[in-house]
Amino acid sequence: MLLDEAGIARCLLSAAQMWEDNVARFNEIDSKYGDGDHGVTIGKIVAAIRHAVAEGAGQPVKAFLADLGGAVMAVGGGSAGPLYGTLFEGLGDGLDAAATTVGPAEVRAMLGSCQAAMAAITKARVGDKTMMDALIPAVAAGESAVGDIPEVLQAAAQAAADGAQATAQMVSKFGRARSYGDQTLGTPDAGALSTALLFQGLAAGLD
Repeated sequence: MLLDEAGIARCLLSAAQMWEDNVARFNEIDSKYGDGDHGVTIGKIVAAIRHAVAEGAGQPVKAFLADLGGAVMAVGGGSAGPLYGTLFEGLGDGLDAAATTVGPAEVRAMLGSCQAAMAAITKARVGDKTMMDALIPAVAAGESAVGDIPEVLQAAAQAAADGAQATAQMVSKFGRARSYGDQTLGTPDAGALSTALLFQGLAAGLD
């Protein structure tokens, strides 16, 4: 299976719809120990994704993802914009500039390059109750998955969901939530949840 820019756009639009459907949920979770605006920022990112898809038709994959990343980084209102902007741009870091399609090997490489981009801007790792609790397991599962692109993304989505669920049993170590210590036990991390739904949406976009 090969994905071109249009196929990647369908996956991103699927993820954007999943995010939009959960904006209120993100805000509710984030309001407990964070700034309460994760859903608001995600809503702005959804608009940026849709605009980038509408304007970016026909571009090589790397350029499309770079433009998307730049647009998302510019979203104001919280840390989610720079973080997801880095993630999206990082997906294209290892691709050939002229590539117009990606296969399963490239998708696995894209997962690795987006994690590398994220690791360069945050010290958070698994166990810190952040989006990295979903991203790192997702990348590991996707990279080791056997099969074509659907199997890669499905494995990543399941691992991300498991990672996000596990954050409910963690104490926050980053951001405003850090000051609440053990009070954060029992509540999942909003960023981990949005990352899990991103991968779920990407996988669903292949259906």
